[in-house]
Amino acid sequence: MRKSFTVLNIKCEGCANSIKNALSPHFENVEVDLTKEPRIVTVDIENSEDEEILKAILKKLGYPLIDEDLSKAQELGLKTKSFISCAVGKFTLK
Repeated sequence: MRKSFTVLNIKCEGCANSIKNALSPHFENVEVDLTKEPRIVTVDIENSEDEEILKAILKKLGYPLIDEDLSKAQELGLKTKSFISCAVGKFTLK
């Protein structure tokens, strides 16, 4: 089933590329919509386990879902991680 998630800290194509590269081994047809704010990530989800995997991968990269309950320190830490993921994504753009 195709499902969309509202994700924080996505700024550019570098961010989108990092997300696509990290999610593509687990999910088909990964899309990152950079035309809306906050950004939308859409993937094919089979079950609740897939959804948890997606959330964990995004959070590890610094891109939490908008509805995650985070402390200010966690928000700052994830924002910092997202800058690193963005930079990596810019270097691996095809």
